[in-house]
Amino acid sequence: MEKINQSITELIGRTPLLQLNGYIKEHRLEADIIGKLEYFNPNQSVKDRIAAAMIDDAEKKGKLKKGDTIIELTSGNTGIGLAAIAAAKGYPFRVYIQDQVSKERFQVIHAFGGKTVKLTEVPEIVESMEKYGADFIECVKALERAVADEKNIWFADQTRNKENPNIHYKTTGPEIWQDTDGKVDIFVACVGTGGTISGTGRYLKEQNPNVKVIAVQPTPESFVSDERPDQEEITGVHPFENVEERFIPANLDRSIYDGWYEVSTEQAYQAARDAAAHDGILIGASSGAALWAAHQEAAKPENKGKKIVVLFPDTGLRYLSTHMYKE
Repeated sequence: MEKINQSITELIGRTPLLQLNGYIKEHRLEADIIGKLEYFNPNQSVKDRIAAAMIDDAEKKGKLKKGDTIIELTSGNTGIGLAAIAAAKGYPFRVYIQDQVSKERFQVIHAFGGKTVKLTEVPEIVESMEKYGADFIECVKALERAVADEKNIWFADQTRNKENPNIHYKTTGPEIWQDTDGKVDIFVACVGTGGTISGTGRYLKEQNPNVKVIAVQPTPESFVSDERPDQEEITGVHPFENVEERFIPANLDRSIYDGWYEVSTEQAYQAARDAAAHDGILIGASSGAALWAAHQEAAKPENKGKKIVVLFPDTGLRYLSTHMYKE
C-alpha cells in the first residue's frame, strides 16, 4: 500500500528506544539504561511534538489564523520546531532567543525563513534581566508585555500552553510504555518548560504508580555570570528546585517527580561524549545531563536489574560549535 506523507507533522513521534549497552559495560552498571532518541523526529528534537500540538490546537480554537505571525521565546529547539511547521503551513515566524545558544540554532531557524531577535534587543526583556537576571520565565513575561499591543500575532508560550504537557501524555508516555511492554521502573528527564516530564511522567504513573520519575536541573555554576562570562550552559534546562516560585514554569507538575539531580555542564558533556564513544549516538547537552542522572540511579544497589528510560531531547549535531565534542 502506498504511504506518502503529506506534512512533516505526520513524521513526528514514534521515536525509538535504544539500550546503551556500551555505556553500561564501560561504567560496569547493573541496571539497564535505555535512551529514547528524540532526534528521530523530523527536526531532530523532542520539541517537534509540542510545536505541532500547540499550532494545531491554536488553529482549531481560532487563535491562529492565516496571515498571523507565530512568536515564541526559546533557547532553541522549540524555535526550530515552530519555524519548520510555520514554514510548512505558510505562517511567518519570529523567535526571541538567548545570545549564547549555539550558532547552529540560529542558522536552522533562518533556513526555515524564521526571524530571530536577541533578548538584548527588547527593552522590556533587558529591564527584566537587570532585575531578575536571565531567568527564562521572567523573560517570557517581559516579552508578553512587549508585544501586548501588536496585532495579528500568536504567542505560543510553551511555559504555560497546556498542549505542551498534554502531547507528552498522549504520545511520549504511551510510546515508552508500549515499547518496554510496560516494564519501565524509572523515567529520567531534564526540566525546561516542565512539559516533557509532567506529561510523560503522569502517563507512566497512571499505568504503574511504582514508576519512579527523576527530574534534572543545572548546577548554579553552569550559568553565565560576571565571574564566568564564557560559561557554556546546558541549553534548554532550567532550575526548578531551590528557586523562587515565580521562576518555576506553570507547566511543571511538581507532584510528578520523586527525586531530582543537579548536573554541571561538564558532567553533561562527559556523559554525552561517553554515549558517542561507546554506543555510537551523538546526543545534545541536555541529553547528556539526563544520562548523567540516569547513571547515578543505575549505580544504586537497589536499582540492580531495573529498566531506566532516559529521554534524550535532541542531537549532538546542534552542539558542534560548542566545546562538547571538541578534542
